[in-house]
Amino acid sequence: MNRRRKAEPLATTKRARTRAPLRFWLRSLTFRVVAFSSIWAVLTLVVIFTLITTLYRQASERGFDSLLSAHLFNLIGSVGISDKGVLIGAPDLGDLRFSEPFSGWYWSVEPASEGVSGHLRSSSMMAQTLPSPTIGEVPFNSSFQRSYSTKGLRGEELQVFESEFVLDAKNHIARFRVMGNKSELEEEIRSFQGRLLTYLSLFGAGMIAINAIAILLGLQPLRRVRAALAMVREGTAQRLDGHFPAEIEPLANETNALIENNKRIVERSRTQVGNLAHSLKTPLAVLLNEGRALGGQKGQLITDQAASMQKQVEHYLQRARIAAQRNSVVYRTPIAPLAERMVRVMQKLNPKVTLSLALPAEGIIFAGEREDLEEVMGNLLENAMKWARGNAKVTVRPVAAAGENGEQFEISIEDDGPGIPEDKAREALQRGKRLDETKPGTGLGLAIVADLIKEYGGTLALERSSLGGLNAIVRLRSVQ
Repeated sequence: MNRRRKAEPLATTKRARTRAPLRFWLRSLTFRVVAFSSIWAVLTLVVIFTLITTLYRQASERGFDSLLSAHLFNLIGSVGISDKGVLIGAPDLGDLRFSEPFSGWYWSVEPASEGVSGHLRSSSMMAQTLPSPTIGEVPFNSSFQRSYSTKGLRGEELQVFESEFVLDAKNHIARFRVMGNKSELEEEIRSFQGRLLTYLSLFGAGMIAINAIAILLGLQPLRRVRAALAMVREGTAQRLDGHFPAEIEPLANETNALIENNKRIVERSRTQVGNLAHSLKTPLAVLLNEGRALGGQKGQLITDQAASMQKQVEHYLQRARIAAQRNSVVYRTPIAPLAERMVRVMQKLNPKVTLSLALPAEGIIFAGEREDLEEVMGNLLENAMKWARGNAKVTVRPVAAAGENGEQFEISIEDDGPGIPEDKAREALQRGKRLDETKPGTGLGLAIVADLIKEYGGTLALERSSLGGLNAIVRLRSVQ
């Protein structure tokens, strides 16, 4: 007779499970602060890395150009021309790389006007030549110098400084070129970038870790407030106690004031409920006595109506009391001793029915008052014992998946009676409705139970029992 819910698609379930932790982290203040500070730190380090590498490249390129320019002037000062117009000289630029074959560091002196002959080259060029762009492609500046990039003898990138210089009074002109290996410069810059990236990464990781630790320590008082609130909610404390920072202390004071105000509201509601019950007790008792004394059909009618009024008053007074204390923060009721006591009482009152009890190994604590849980279990047990043919069973167990209101537990009360048809289950919960008029009762028991459970945010389900009769399943909130 149980209704089966349609199974959700596996993909939908997986997506829901994946989104749940994501929503939690996005709502977490710690995650937001740590994430923001970490992103800011990473962006700052990226800017620092870019700025330092840019400045280092500019400084390295300026130094490289200055070195080539100095070598060029040194080369010009070391070369002359003979009376026959032949280029002469033995330049020594003071750098062994100009002597190492195919090092990428070269110099050369070539004729640039008529009457000049001969070629001078560094030994690193191994008597080879390197092409140069035309003056139209790369013109000389006002100092008769130009600079350009070209490919070296082994494919390396070269930076060339070139100048034309008048060697004597006869306007003999020679072209001087000094070439530096720019690939070495790029490799040096890349090496510097790699080292800088490593150091900044280590520094950034340490900074983010220290920042996260500082934030976690800074938010520790909020966790203390949460723990204190949990203790108040579970009933182990009456107020938020402890020393809190100046920013959180007003929150703790306001929360304590709210708790005190809640207590005053509950006490005032209880007082009003007690006064109302006391004021109605005597008139109802008078009506009941008069009805019994009157006798006959009219007397029975008065008695029945007065008893019904008494039940209704008690029911609504109880609902008012529950509404006043709902979500109160100081009520805890251990389940096991209460269930054991009620089972013993019901067994004595109904010796013909075998009543068993199954409790979990760990203790479960109901987040509510003992009298309310007694009202729920008492009505359901009374109903089960009334309809059972010979066996009834009470099972208490924690619910594996927590509900929207926190941790939950389940009370299952079964019997081997006729049960309730599925289409009649909702009707049985209606106030004053009795499915079988042959059994004594007012028809308020299940309705009272349903209202009590609803006030506590729980659920009541009437299903087919494995024993063959009714299985009343109650779910309520528990505390640790």
